Amino acid sequence: MTDSTVISVTNLVKKFGSFTANDNLSFEVYEGEIFGFLGANGAGKTTALRILSGLLTPTSGEVIVAGYNAKKDPEKIKKSIGYMCQKFSLYPDLSARENIMLYGGIYGMPKVLIKKRTEELFEKLNFREYGNRMIAELPLGLKQKLAFSVAVFHEPKIVFLDEPTGGVDPITRRQFWEMIYETADRGITVFVTTHYMDEAEYCDRISIMNEGRIVALDTPEGLKKKYNAKSVEEVFVRIARPVNNQPHPPAPSHR
Repeated sequence: MTDSTVISVTNLVKKFGSFTANDNLSFEVYEGEIFGFLGANGAGKTTALRILSGLLTPTSGEVIVAGYNAKKDPEKIKKSIGYMCQKFSLYPDLSARENIMLYGGIYGMPKVLIKKRTEELFEKLNFREYGNRMIAELPLGLKQKLAFSVAVFHEPKIVFLDEPTGGVDPITRRQFWEMIYETADRGITVFVTTHYMDEAEYCDRISIMNEGRIVALDTPEGLKKKYNAKSVEEVFVRIARPVNNQPHPPAPSHR
């Protein structure tokens, strides 16, 4: 991880009519960082994730992703990132190899490079026996590993992962996080949402959202120390359910 900023969010507000989904968010994410984005359902994290990935336009504030402004250049943002959505994102009626060829073409990669990287990927994942099988036939764990590999196939600056390990077994989850570590080591920023609090412990820093606002942002150890908690899960419960309706302390926007 370096101090080079790849995501900069300043006073982000997103409204849908009279409802405010994102209320004045400000934070930065750095090159090669594994950044956890946590929050209960309805906290506003999915809306923010869609804005960061160029799928929604902010109501106000400034959002810069991979050097591009989310209001002015959403298409350029889309070409600079990888994205793995909460629901499985590959085509079930295509083979693993066909899916890779399809997405490589969408990313604008030369066919020669796609074929070369495909063989390298199959070797790395021990995937050769599955290359020509339909995605629908593969176990969930293999599907998720392949979906992540496809999301970073074009070596993007940032990859957004929306609850990528939902429904997989603990061993596969651990293997998936080893892939995340390897990706971050290559300088790719990993921006991940998860409901598994043990996974939040693996992140370099985490933010916690509640009711549209970021109410905490720090390293896992920093948050545990600040809230005198033994785990990130304990921190999350305390923040999501504040005692006696006391207001949340302001969250820092930097490290």
